[in-house]
Amino acid sequence: MKRNLNQKLISLIEYYNLINTNIFLSNKAIKRTEQKTTNAFTGKKSEKLTKLKNKIQSIKNCNLKKNATNMVFGDGNINSKIMIIGEGPGANEDAEGKPFVGRAGKLLDKMLASIKLDRTKVYISNVVNYRPPENRKPTELEINRYLPFLISHIEIINPRILVLLGSTALNTLIGNQDVISKARGKWIQNKIGTAKPWIIASFHPAFLMRQPEQKKFAWIDLKMIRDKSKILNI
Repeated sequence: MKRNLNQKLISLIEYYNLINTNIFLSNKAIKRTEQKTTNAFTGKKSEKLTKLKNKIQSIKNCNLKKNATNMVFGDGNINSKIMIIGEGPGANEDAEGKPFVGRAGKLLDKMLASIKLDRTKVYISNVVNYRPPENRKPTELEINRYLPFLISHIEIINPRILVLLGSTALNTLIGNQDVISKARGKWIQNKIGTAKPWIIASFHPAFLMRQPEQKKFAWIDLKMIRDKSKILNI
């Protein structure tokens, strides 16, 4: 446990060195969701998203960016009160510049349709905006580098429901106290930047394609999202 905490601290220090920002360390535990965002974006929501997109595109010395074809920013209705966060782009997403457009994306579309949702009613993004080589998981350093942009993204969309698909999204925004199989299907309300959405974690569609017997649990989570949407009048 101590070794894991030390490694996280080292990763955070390396991250802040990369962006030339001073970090003040204390003996308090580091909570990713309490980090300040990189920019104070002003203007209409679409203008704020454009500024954020340009900020991400201008990032320097990023191996993910160097090896990617396109930046994958977001897709869906920017005025939706339901936001979905996945892990990172795959090959199809990298080619098209949109999240969840491959096989996992088609399954996600079917999952959303089962509770009468589609991409005109939700907004979708990822923890990192460029494809990790060979579809590997993003590293701790890569996650920490893109985290301020992700927090800004959530602040701008300001969802009332935030759906975290998979362990990477869960660990990035909530922490890694529980594995996804134990954390899924539970509502928590947590502050992320200036936003304070109701958050639920569920299995990533790519995992469900490998483990179809877990779909019954994903269906439970989907019904919880449907019911919560009714309660919140979304």
